[in-house]
Amino acid sequence: MSGNFIIKLILPKENKSFPSKVFSCPSVRKIFVNIRPLNEFDSSAIDEHDLDQAEKNILLRRRENNIPTIRNILKRLELNKTSSEDVDKLKNELLKLPNDTHPRLWTYENRPKETLLCDQSKIGTKSVEFSQVCKFNNMLRMHQLGNYTGQKSYYLFGKLAELEQALIRYTLSILKQKQFRLLAVPDILPKHIIEGCGMPTDGDRNQVYKLDSGDCLSGTSEMSLAGYYSNKLLKENNLPIKVAAVSRCYRAETSGLQEEKGIYRVHQFTKVEMFSICSELEAHDMLEHFKDIEIDIFKNLNLHLRLLDMPPTELGASAYEKYDLEAWMPGRQMWGEISSCSNCTDYQAKRLNIKYITNEGQNKWANTINGTATAIPRLLIALLESNQKGKYVLVPDVLKDYLNTSILTKEKLIPEVKLVKQIKSKE
Repeated sequence: MSGNFIIKLILPKENKSFPSKVFSCPSVRKIFVNIRPLNEFDSSAIDEHDLDQAEKNILLRRRENNIPTIRNILKRLELNKTSSEDVDKLKNELLKLPNDTHPRLWTYENRPKETLLCDQSKIGTKSVEFSQVCKFNNMLRMHQLGNYTGQKSYYLFGKLAELEQALIRYTLSILKQKQFRLLAVPDILPKHIIEGCGMPTDGDRNQVYKLDSGDCLSGTSEMSLAGYYSNKLLKENNLPIKVAAVSRCYRAETSGLQEEKGIYRVHQFTKVEMFSICSELEAHDMLEHFKDIEIDIFKNLNLHLRLLDMPPTELGASAYEKYDLEAWMPGRQMWGEISSCSNCTDYQAKRLNIKYITNEGQNKWANTINGTATAIPRLLIALLESNQKGKYVLVPDVLKDYLNTSILTKEKLIPEVKLVKQIKSKE
């Protein structure tokens, strides 16, 4: 196929299950014309240059390259335009295309660009590790829970449980000042909402818990918030929309790494999420806004921070650009990710059918931004390891009113539990 070869394909009119909303890759904008339904779409707009650009983007992000498969399907469809089987295969392959990549990231390879947001001299100081602090103060239990919660579960007690609630309330107070609207969201979602956000639900390596009903447990309230706006046509005058939610998050991921022991990586946890729907012209500035909010939240907790501008290999499927925020954990002597925020451009909006109508009456795809305002477990680790003074853990000033104390004190001894083997009765 030459560089100027044009693939001519008109999808059969009777195929109603081939919506344009499922696609997004700005490097092949000519393939997926804004708003126009694909069952009315003449694929003469697809040429080799478009496919080459999409392939370069896939290789840059080190994702599975399915462009050769797409080319083969298009060749077959050129010969048999009414093949519903190939049309379905093409749809499935196009769904795998990742978002485009911001040009500033093209030279990053697999290394993030780091910006230190604290005094370098503070890094390297040693403190007591989180689990030891909790053991001394009777604040946490993770062991001997296998019979009823399984591994990677935990109980918080006393002041540590109160600290979780204090962090939530403190975070929400800041988001309220920033004009976010708070929503309470469901934790059980249909799989198409989760997949529409860029998270696969099938395969051996996915992170999603699936229920017998076919629905899934949400991995983040970003999914519920995005789902709330699915199939909606918004007005430009009402953009940007900024919403937030507190929810439990469920992740099937596991890790055997020593540095990720304890509550650093668990199967369920509480998180405060920020989410925005905006126009394409507002998207990058909204990402910067989310990043600045996150930095403000954590700096007030006496944490030592660094900002990572993430490379293409760390963007997943949906992100066009992404920041990670890490805190120094002096008890573990490591940097640990405590937050991130991503600009997903129109990737999620096209899959979930979120549009807005401009003041001139034109329909356009919306853009979506997401960010973690507070993820409790890792934030607790960073807090307890960064605010030690002698044998005590000091409460940051911004949390004192929520906890009614300036020091985390030792709890009364919590009764131990023992793991008892289950004995099956003989029939």
